[in-house]
Amino acid sequence: MSIHFEQSGYGPDVVLIHGWGSHGGVWTEIARELSKDFRVTVPDLPGHGRSHDFAPDAFTPEIMAEQIRHRLSGPAQWVGWSMGGLVALAAAQQLARAVTGLVLVNATPKYVQSPDWPHAMPPAVLEQFAQNLEQDYAGTIDRFLTLQTAGDDRAVLRRLREIFRHGEPVTAALRAGLRLLKEEDRRGVLAGIDTPALVIQGERDRLVPMGAARYYAEHLPRARLAPIPGAGHAPFLSHPAAFLEALKGFIQHDRTGEHIYD
Repeated sequence: MSIHFEQSGYGPDVVLIHGWGSHGGVWTEIARELSKDFRVTVPDLPGHGRSHDFAPDAFTPEIMAEQIRHRLSGPAQWVGWSMGGLVALAAAQQLARAVTGLVLVNATPKYVQSPDWPHAMPPAVLEQFAQNLEQDYAGTIDRFLTLQTAGDDRAVLRRLREIFRHGEPVTAALRAGLRLLKEEDRRGVLAGIDTPALVIQGERDRLVPMGAARYYAEHLPRARLAPIPGAGHAPFLSHPAAFLEALKGFIQHDRTGEHIYD
């Protein structure tokens, strides 16, 4: 199963991983800015954008992280947004030598609520998305995009809709992504990840509460939290300057070169 990649710039490697129902195009402006100083790799996850190949059994954070790693020239800063955070986290867990820094953007180790985890959406909400996807693909995606941009300027929603129209994911990939969001629980692995980490969180996110970001910052041994006031689920679109300031500051500060790539 092949993955489509866009690469630009020269310098240390940075990987930008998109979330559910999207594709690498969400990172266009951020990648353009970062490519002035870094070699930027932007994948389309399987079944998304221009990655047309899709196999449900291979749609796991570990397999996708391994596929991305093979396209890198050396150790990299891994930046994962929303569901893409699970892929970046898997890389830090299983490919530690390939990860010089971990950046989690409006991400969470567990996407559904449980008695010991209030920082997520109720299971019924995710289940309803899955049911609606089979009955009304376009309407379900548009409702999800609207939820992502709740509290943001309407221009952010228009931008996400435009991005989506230029790379609609296959239904099977969306279904597999929802299954990931329903089943994944990475809380138990965080203490063993010794990679420098930055947790960027839009304070007005309606999908991933601030409590999830605080949990990451408290349980990843070398993490710090960078909240972005006024931002929702996609701070790199709604507040690109603040996002880039946090991201570039972290990368430049934590770029030590001490990891060995194999």
